[in-house]
Amino acid sequence: MSWRTDILTLFPGMFPGPLGESLAGRALEAGTWSLKVTDIRDFGLGRHRAVDDTPFGGGAGMVLRPDVVDQAIGAVADDRPLIFLTPRGAPLTQAKVRELADGPGAILVCGRFEGIDQRVIEARGGQEISIGDYVLSGGELPALVLLDAVIRLLPGVMGHAESGMEESFSEPLLEYPHYTRPALWDGRAVPEVLTQGNHAAIAEWRKRQSIAATQTRRPDLYAQYIATGAIAP
Repeated sequence: MSWRTDILTLFPGMFPGPLGESLAGRALEAGTWSLKVTDIRDFGLGRHRAVDDTPFGGGAGMVLRPDVVDQAIGAVADDRPLIFLTPRGAPLTQAKVRELADGPGAILVCGRFEGIDQRVIEARGGQEISIGDYVLSGGELPALVLLDAVIRLLPGVMGHAESGMEESFSEPLLEYPHYTRPALWDGRAVPEVLTQGNHAAIAEWRKRQSIAATQTRRPDLYAQYIATGAIAP
């Protein structure tokens, strides 16, 4: 059975977008995963199919109405996780991506304007997820990011299953640097250890490189790694 996703959005033309290309696109054609897009405006109110209103308490912008969003969710709801893409959500992590990839699929709700009325999020028991500490125009791009991260982990999507195991965030470390031919380019040589065929030495070098990059670039992840007891601080 394929991994199924429903996307609720005001801009259905944004999907599948880049997910129709490359690995994700081939997997979509092969039926490894399926995509259904629902236009939230189909559940809008009145002749103009209104989906938003002004926020209680004042302030700029508009808020997506809970009754409209709830009807849209009700049209597709089942036992799959319900996810609202919003800047105020919990950060998307590789652990969450793997959790979703191991499940039956997901229902993704793309916010717009100032956001979605909190009552429908709570009433539906949805998860709020963010892809980073910045604000976009809506939840469509975050939905594409989340789906791309999940789809590549589905069985058979990547040519080598181990490709998804030895990469950044597979543990609290960034990935080691990569090199290919030519061995000498622009006066820069490939690290000698990678050319000698000593797999134990290569593994040790890659581990050291991952630790060093994480310590320099992501001290928050390095602290998590230290907390695992893998190495002494």
